[in-house]
Amino acid sequence: MNVVTLRKTQRIWFGCVAGLAVTLVFGWWYGLFAALLPMFVLTQIDRWNSGIIMQLIIAVAWVCIQVTLIVGFLQPYPLLMTLAVGLMLMFKCVAMTHKSTYLFGYIGLLIGSILLNFASFNGFDIEEFVMGLIASTLVTAPIVALALYLFPEPKISSPSALTAEPAATKSRSHVDNQRKDHLGMVRQALLGWLIAMAAFILFQVADLNDSLSAQASIFIVLTPMTLIGSLAVAKIRIIGTFLGCFAGMLIQLTLYTWSNNALLFLLAYAIAAWIFCRWLALGNIKAGIGFSAMSALTVPLTTSFIPEQQDAFFSICYRFSSIVVAVICTSLAIWITHHFLVRIIKAKPKEHSHHRGCA
Repeated sequence: MNVVTLRKTQRIWFGCVAGLAVTLVFGWWYGLFAALLPMFVLTQIDRWNSGIIMQLIIAVAWVCIQVTLIVGFLQPYPLLMTLAVGLMLMFKCVAMTHKSTYLFGYIGLLIGSILLNFASFNGFDIEEFVMGLIASTLVTAPIVALALYLFPEPKISSPSALTAEPAATKSRSHVDNQRKDHLGMVRQALLGWLIAMAAFILFQVADLNDSLSAQASIFIVLTPMTLIGSLAVAKIRIIGTFLGCFAGMLIQLTLYTWSNNALLFLLAYAIAAWIFCRWLALGNIKAGIGFSAMSALTVPLTTSFIPEQQDAFFSICYRFSSIVVAVICTSLAIWITHHFLVRIIKAKPKEHSHHRGCA
C-alpha cells in the first residue's frame, strides 16, 4: 500500500469510527448518518473542500424542509402530495445530470425518498428523525476537518506519487460517465425520475416497514443514471452487502455477552471497517464494494442491535434478502425504462439529409 492510499484509508476509517463514537456518546437512534456521511465525503475529497461540505449541509436541510412541508400540508390529499413529490424529485434528477450539482441532487433524492417513506407510517416522529439527520450532517464537517488534519495528503513530487494519484480519484462521481448531449441528459433525468416515482408510489402503497436498506439500494443502483452503469452497480451492491452483513454477524458472535461494552463494540467495528475503508481508498470497483459493505455493516448495528435486549442477526438476514430483491427488481425496471425512453425520445433527423433525399 503506497502512502497516498494509506492516508486516504486512514481518513475514511477515522471518519466512520469517529461518527459512530459520536452516536454512542449522545445516544442518537438514527446515528447511522453520522458514520456514513463522513465516509461519503472523505471518499470524494483529499483536501478540505468547503464547497462540498456546504452543498451537503444545504441539500440535507433543504430536502428536510421540503418533505416536512409536503407531509404536513398535503398528506391528507394523496393526489396533490404525489404531484408535489413528483415536482420535487424531478428537480433532484435534473440536478444529478450536472457535475456541479450532482451531490445536491443525489442527497436530496436519497434522503427525501427515505423521509417520505418513514413519514407514511403512523406514529413515526418525523421531527425527531429530521433533527437527528441535521445533527449528523452538522457533525460531518468537524469530523472531516479533523480527519484531514490528522492524516493530510502527503506532499510528494516523486513519479511514484504521481502515478498513485489517479487511484484515489477513480470513484469521484458517476456523472463523469454520463452523456453530455441534450438528448442524453433528458433521457437520464427521465430515467431517474420515473424510477424514483415508482419507488415512492410502491413504498406509499405497500406496508414495507423496516425497508430502509431496500429503499436505499434502489437509489444506489440508480446512481449512474445510465443502464450500463446501473447494472454494474447492481452486481457490486450485492457483493458488498454480503460482505458487510457477514462482518456484522462476526462482530455480534465475537462480542456475544460483551456486546453491551461500548468500547469493545467500537473496537470491533473499527477493525472490520479498516478492510472496507481500504477498498474505498483504492477506488473503482473495490470502492463500490467497500461502500456497500460499510453501509451493510453500519445500518443494522446502529438501528437494530440493542445489547442484551435485541440482536441484529435476523435484521442482517432480512437486510441482505431485501437488498437482493430490491436490486434485481430495480435493475429490471431500469432496463425496461431505458428501452422505453430510447424508443420514445429520439433524435430529430437532420433537415439537410431530408432535402438531399427529395432532390
